[in-house]
Amino acid sequence: MAGLSTLILLLCAAKDVMPSGPHWKPTWPSYRVPVILPQSTFNLDKPQFDAEARLEVASPCGPECHKSSPLPTYEEVKNYLSYETLYANGSLTETEVGIYILSSTGDESRGRSRTKRQIYGYDSRFSIFGKDFLLNYPFSTSVKLSTGCTGTLVAEKHVLTAAHCIHDGKSYVKGAQKLRVGFLKPKVKNGNKGTNITNSAMPEKMKFQWIRVKRTHVPKGWIKGNANDIGMDYDYALLELKKPHKRKFMKIGVSPPARHLPGGRIHFSGYDNDRPGNLVYRFCDVKDETYDLLYQQCDAQPGASGSGVYVRMWKRQNHKWERKIIGIFSGHQWVDMNGTPQDFNVAVRITPLKYAQICYWIKGNYLDCREG
Repeated sequence: MAGLSTLILLLCAAKDVMPSGPHWKPTWPSYRVPVILPQSTFNLDKPQFDAEARLEVASPCGPECHKSSPLPTYEEVKNYLSYETLYANGSLTETEVGIYILSSTGDESRGRSRTKRQIYGYDSRFSIFGKDFLLNYPFSTSVKLSTGCTGTLVAEKHVLTAAHCIHDGKSYVKGAQKLRVGFLKPKVKNGNKGTNITNSAMPEKMKFQWIRVKRTHVPKGWIKGNANDIGMDYDYALLELKKPHKRKFMKIGVSPPARHLPGGRIHFSGYDNDRPGNLVYRFCDVKDETYDLLYQQCDAQPGASGSGVYVRMWKRQNHKWERKIIGIFSGHQWVDMNGTPQDFNVAVRITPLKYAQICYWIKGNYLDCREG
């Protein structure tokens, strides 16, 4: 019971109070984020890299199924948040973690706080053309993985994506050892670097510049789950590049409840494979949510998996509007709703625990990961 009580504390560590009134603006809540620290790391056998890359995953377990699932024990959560690290030389390690809650201190802020087209009715996606858009924030944070998925820049050398783009739940996919990340850039004309300026109304031709991945983190919750009911909750991975990308990135944030999102909507951009070479942007309403997942009907196709789901809200401490990634687009689900099949596209929410884990992977210091 002690472990379960601790888990409940962990799950409730992010209670927020949202302001209200006629002049209210959607505001990022302040969260008390748990601490996740490595406890021990050991070597694993080199993987075979024999899995076929799948650009989407499907699960039959819908919102009600997830809501009725038993709460995992503290030890189970620790196991799910332990992780494998794949290095560019093919070596593989497993790291076990500990989970802690630190008491608030005076210097912490306490603000209040299947493969088919998944198009729902009218196709509401927008292809983004022209370097004035593609090379500027927030669209410039979207990158393409050599396995066919999408990722999002979340730090100077880090990309957030879906775990199934790297690992199928049983084995690493072909190409994961030599994984690369592609950045859209204008094609150079007439051999003059940096002078790709045109007055033509035609969209500029772009190309991908690729950077190799140095190492990849995948949570054991995905590997253990093999994309089943619990596995989809952990469909995320973090890639560390061999060199900085030198672009503006988007910070991660803890996912607020759907009712607190501006207009109840989410946004994301990805490289849908029915529009090769195009970055495709969309937004839509959240239809339902569980603690770990957001259910929505954003139009999407394979290739968009791994896109960072973001919203723009008011950052009270900095007195400005700020976009943050609050989830990772995972894939498609057919759900039996009272005998009637209904389909959703699903995004994995960044919970306080996942925020603590991903932030530690990026920064390597839990003191820099106390505010979600």
